[in-house]
Amino acid sequence: MQNSELFFNYLSWSNPWLVAIALNTFLLAIATIAPKKLLTPAGQFHGWVLGVLIWGCLGWRGYAVVMFYFLVGSGVTRIGKAQKEAEGIAEKRSGARGPENVWGSALTATMSALGVLALSILGDTGEMSVLAETGKMSILAETGKMPVPQDAISLLLLGYAASFCTKLSDTCASEIGKAYGKRTFLITSLQPVPRGTEGAVSLEGTIAGIVGSILIALLSWAVGLIDLTGILFCVIAAFIATNIESVIGATVQSKFEWLTNEVVNFFNTLIGAIAAIVLAAIWRTFLA
Repeated sequence: MQNSELFFNYLSWSNPWLVAIALNTFLLAIATIAPKKLLTPAGQFHGWVLGVLIWGCLGWRGYAVVMFYFLVGSGVTRIGKAQKEAEGIAEKRSGARGPENVWGSALTATMSALGVLALSILGDTGEMSVLAETGKMSILAETGKMPVPQDAISLLLLGYAASFCTKLSDTCASEIGKAYGKRTFLITSLQPVPRGTEGAVSLEGTIAGIVGSILIALLSWAVGLIDLTGILFCVIAAFIATNIESVIGATVQSKFEWLTNEVVNFFNTLIGAIAAIVLAAIWRTFLA
């Protein structure tokens, strides 16, 4: 193939990074002129970076999941907005996300996506030949790539999906609980506390959180990121992580200045991703 043909193919629209840049630039332009802002100006730029990375690494499938989280999460934040503002428990900036919100919610997912990309570039997921039996060169010798089990990529994709399941579960639980929670309890003592208290839980919020995690898990399965058992792992992991996040909010968050809501959100999604991966590993090792 001629060099010019190679160059043309690289620049063609089949290149996911060019698609990612074009699509996210177009959406950034729309967001800039839209009357209602879901992101601050700085948040829009960081959202652009996030969108480019996710599409470049995972294509439209991964992008569909992050967009679903962003749109549904932003919508849920605005439920009961006037009431929450009157009570002083509404999100700052009327719910518009800044850079800290973007990465607090999506850093775990971005690391998972980059992990998938790295394994795809540096590794080979094919079957490694056995030198002693076949006399053939190994994959490393033939391609210069280390053999990578396909399970490694599928676990990272599960972690990606689980992180967004966890974050949407947390957002739904918090926002619905603040808007409609009739009785709110501190998770560590079960003592009644006002809505919006760090570490508070309610039945309405808990149910909303479970529904939110199920929705993203189903979408992740529908687009082919996870299998059917992955739906269960994501929902369980999101429930575990969301409750751990409530415990953190009720116990140690106020004691450390650096432990902001955005940092806690990162730990929340990280716990959710790890929990789902551990559950899947246990299933595949002992039960599958």
